[in-house]
Amino acid sequence: MKPVIFGLSGEVLTADERSFFRDADPAGYILFKRNVVDRDQVRRLTDELRSIDGRDDLPILIDQEGGRVARMQPPVWPKFPAGEPFGALYEKAPASAIEAARANAEAIALTLSEVGITVDCLPLLDVRQQGASDVIGDRSFGSDPMRVAALGRAVLDGLRRGGCVGVVKHMPGHGRALVDSHLKLPVVEASDDELEIDIAPFRTLKDAPMGMSAHIVYKAWDPERPATLSPIVIEKIIRGRIGFDGLLMTDDIDMKALSGRTGEKASAAVAAGCDLVLDCWGRMDEMIDIAGALDEIRPESRARLDRAMATIAGDPKGDFAALVEKRDALLAYA
Repeated sequence: MKPVIFGLSGEVLTADERSFFRDADPAGYILFKRNVVDRDQVRRLTDELRSIDGRDDLPILIDQEGGRVARMQPPVWPKFPAGEPFGALYEKAPASAIEAARANAEAIALTLSEVGITVDCLPLLDVRQQGASDVIGDRSFGSDPMRVAALGRAVLDGLRRGGCVGVVKHMPGHGRALVDSHLKLPVVEASDDELEIDIAPFRTLKDAPMGMSAHIVYKAWDPERPATLSPIVIEKIIRGRIGFDGLLMTDDIDMKALSGRTGEKASAAVAAGCDLVLDCWGRMDEMIDIAGALDEIRPESRARLDRAMATIAGDPKGDFAALVEKRDALLAYA
């Protein structure tokens, strides 16, 4: 198994993709808006991916946060709120906000698990900072680390109940970035003491099954390399101070924050300590480059992957309509 999660080019697998995936044996796959049409089509696609791999616990990922980050959209799928309304409710009624976030996450997971998607790249544990890029913005639960952690824990629990694994992101914190890492490399000037605010929610949820790294330079820790490519940040901060021992995947390796050939970036991320590389675009030349650059998955990374996938609850039995009704009734007080 190669330590990589690949994207797909379209609504169905091409013959080239089918052949390549069979040979490359990636750890999993990620779906985007270009890959989803309706429930029957997505289920056929995820079933085919599992038939190629032969693993019932194959990780098939998606970014279904709610708000402006949602790959499965109306009218086929319901619209879900972003993180901000839950943070606003927490200021008035913390227990109600936690229950609303849990219900919302379980409802999201039910829509995913019914079509064979098993991992949602949620929750964001990024602590929102005034003046930062809006790339996080209303996706965040807010600027208080305790609130972010409490709501993040509820989301992880809701996703698990609904049949999905959650991914805490973006470690060790994206809330201070002044530019969008999809477009440029952010450099955070904050001191080590100031960054305690950013890592606090991740430390609280250090037992999360999966996490995603940030393509950000933290000058207080490693002024030369972004976290994704920094053994200092991964080993001393993420694994050390935060204490995270779950599966650590990169953010999309092809984002413009990182420079260089795709295969070189992928190899450098694994060498720095990431367990898996996330490659989202489904470009065959880049996927071939990555597969050629990576060795087989490390035993400790495979163990983390298996452990994470084993956290999914059994056959989810939640009532979608009741969960949404509960969420909306609670959010009405925000």
